[in-house]
Amino acid sequence: MGIQCTKCDNESIIYQKYSGMHLCKKHFVEDVERKIKLTIRKHYNINRNETIAIALSGGKDSTVLLYIINKIFGDRPDINLVAITIDEGIFDYRLDTIQKSKELTDNLGIKHVIRSFADEYGMTLDELTQKQRSYGACSYCGVLRKKLLNKTAKEKGATRLAIGHNLDDEAQTILLNHLKGDVSRLVRLDPPKKIEGLTLRIKPLRSIPEKEVALYAIVNELPMDFSECPYAHEAIRGEVRDMLNEFESKHPGTKHSLLSGFQKLVPILAKEYPPEENKLNECRVCGDLCTGSLCQACKLLGYE
Repeated sequence: MGIQCTKCDNESIIYQKYSGMHLCKKHFVEDVERKIKLTIRKHYNINRNETIAIALSGGKDSTVLLYIINKIFGDRPDINLVAITIDEGIFDYRLDTIQKSKELTDNLGIKHVIRSFADEYGMTLDELTQKQRSYGACSYCGVLRKKLLNKTAKEKGATRLAIGHNLDDEAQTILLNHLKGDVSRLVRLDPPKKIEGLTLRIKPLRSIPEKEVALYAIVNELPMDFSECPYAHEAIRGEVRDMLNEFESKHPGTKHSLLSGFQKLVPILAKEYPPEENKLNECRVCGDLCTGSLCQACKLLGYE
């Protein structure tokens, strides 16, 4: 017999260092779902007759996100769900995750839309990275994927676009922008306000540690891909991730504290650095809303 759950007599499957609790399968699942529901109520306030688009890559985070969103809202006749998968065109990687995404949406009976870089931009990410470039592959991928996700969500009439950023992602991004001194971008990380012409992005998993997202996927036997993108080594985020994981190991609760402290700072920072969304223009090439005359995606694609 292993260690007993803090809340019952069953065997624990996880020890949360930051909370001091040992949790069995039942209470672990309840703990994750309670936190996600609290995040949605506190920050996102889903109303009647909304369409929620879910960015589905086929990895653990987006898989868990779609599963839980469906568990919370799937039976409501006034809420429409649609999954969106972006095929960036990464050889020997993306096709497997797309298959996992199809399996999940088929099992849940959720409409699934697949869009590709090749169709939208005329080239795959693999082809783009072979060209002379000034940035890492992740910079191109992130900007172009976000643009295509937003466009597809808007085409499907979505009022919300849910993305699978977990606590680790949020803590890494906060620390990364601190290290870069990018205060204006820090302000934009706060749960956004509704802006005409943009689909509101939501992050229901933002308080759940990455390891707990993975464990939730495993105990619920969800179809997903655990492989890492072959371009991941190019991102500076990896160094920040390792630094944070070391701190979390020595000082449990570090990631939660980063997120909590950031949320207290944002209202103060926003007074000195008003969100750029307050002064949006239409991109002169594609027409998307942006802060200058040319959106970041069109800049990366070489439209000067």
